[in-house]
Amino acid sequence: MPNNQPVLIVEDNPDDEALTLRAFGKAGVKNPMVVAHDGVEALDYLFGTGSHVGRDASELPAVVLLDLKLPRMDGLEVLRRIRADERTALLPVVVLTTSREDLDVQQSLRLGANSYIRKPVDYERFLHAVHLIGQYWLTLNETVHAQAGGAY
Repeated sequence: MPNNQPVLIVEDNPDDEALTLRAFGKAGVKNPMVVAHDGVEALDYLFGTGSHVGRDASELPAVVLLDLKLPRMDGLEVLRRIRADERTALLPVVVLTTSREDLDVQQSLRLGANSYIRKPVDYERFLHAVHLIGQYWLTLNETVHAQAGGAY
């Protein structure tokens, strides 16, 4: 059964956003793409608050691709809040960032990131990375689905 859940891309750089969307398209990923441009918007989307009030927050994305360097609320704080809420505690989160800081890798993994991927600078390598992300997280990976009443 195909996974039709959206992919939540949390990215503030318009060029990286366009590149990521184009790469998913070239990889043949048919899932809807939702883009949040900062950490606050990402949490609003996930929890159906703020600019996303009224959205059914029980419909979670298949995976969150999370940049770390974000305005208003950085990616590490977003990750901390995702893991702190039982509704999203098991949501797959892949940190996809340009940061090469060992501390960022360590903190991301300690806070519960499922994976940490450095964005390749080369376009072809980036396309390949996105293809692999799509294959793994949208096709191969088994996820926990919410049951009636919001419990997992």
